[in-house]
Parts: sequence; C-alpha cells; structure tokens
Amino acid sequence: MTAGFPSKSLKDQNRRQLWLTIAVNALAFYAISQSNALEVSGLKGLLTRATNLLPVGLALVITSIANGLLSADMKARLVFLRWKRALPGHRAFSRYALSDPRIDIDRVKKAFGGTMPADPEGENRAWYRLYRQVETDSAVQHVHREFLFARDYTGLAALFFIAFGVASNFVVRSWVVSLVYCLLLLLQFVVVRHAAATYGIRFVCTVIARGIASK
Repeated sequence: MTAGFPSKSLKDQNRRQLWLTIAVNALAFYAISQSNALEVSGLKGLLTRATNLLPVGLALVITSIANGLLSADMKARLVFLRWKRALPGHRAFSRYALSDPRIDIDRVKKAFGGTMPADPEGENRAWYRLYRQVETDSAVQHVHREFLFARDYTGLAALFFIAFGVASNFVVRSWVVSLVYCLLLLLQFVVVRHAAATYGIRFVCTVIARGIASK
C-alpha cells in the first residue's frame, strides 16, 4: 500500500461525511462549553448565547487545517499504532492473507513464482502491483473508500481529543462534565481507529483476492 496514493475521487466522495463529522463534534463542544447556561436557563439560555459559536467556528477551521497537515503516513500510524511500516500492505501476505478464507495461498505463491515476498517492503510493493491491476474493481473501490473515510476520521478524532479535550478544561466549570466529555472523545478515537484498521485489512485482502482470481 502506497501512502501517497489515495484516489482523489474517492476522497472527494468522503468530503461531505468528513465535514459533517467535524460539524457534529464542534456542536458537541459548544454544548459542553455552555453546560452551565443550559443548567441555569435551559435550552432557551443556550440559544440566546449563540454568539459564543464564534470561537467554536474558529476551532472548526483550525481543526480542519490541522487535519490537512496530517500526512497519510501519520494517519496510518494512528490507525495501525505503528511508527515504522505502518501500512497494512507491509504485512499483506505474511499475516493478513493467511487469515482470510477468500484467499488461496497456493495460488498466491504460484502467482509470485512459488514463494511469497519475505520482507515488509517487498510485500508492500507486491501488494501495490496487484492493486494497480484491480483498482477499478467495484468491490475494491468500495472498501478503499470506506478505509479512506475511517482513516481520515481517525486523524480528526485524535485532533478532537487533543484540541477540544484541552479546551474543555478551560471553558467547562464542572470537572466531572469535562472528564466525561474527554472520555467520550477518547472513546470516539478508539472506536474509529479500530474500524479504520479493520477496513484497511479488508482492503488489503480484497485486493489480493481479486488480483489473484484475475490471473
């Protein structure tokens, strides 16, 4: 898997979902930051203080920019919790292909001249060659899009945890509310990261299964 080769069209398809994710998290932060007003004046008090959405909007812009600064390599590190050789393509044949029932290992070995790539870099290059052969396959495109969305969401979730989590300690009066909010942000990251890793592995295995079947 090549970190610099996410399909632009697939990423564009995910853009609306990512913006919705950012908006929902920003509104949640606004609600938490106004928890005292909500407790005292109810929903009406929350709405009358809507001018406080300005700093939330600023946080929204900053988060969006920061997400753009996260490279594909850094997002892969967050998803797979590895600093070096984070991409699942580095373990495509030695680990993931062995556990996928769709993949005939004997056919894989035959396709590569009797032996599968032995080193991580070789695995990644071999996987990428298969990917280029089946990148227009509908099943491959579908799981690729799901992986790209979950990967980008993971990067955003990490930024939300840092930015909104720290900010909540200054704008929320109740430390209990702030703690619960931070735990929810952490839970969001853990769940989304796990989903992204699952989609990444499925993407790798789908490419192998489709690529070998086409040979």
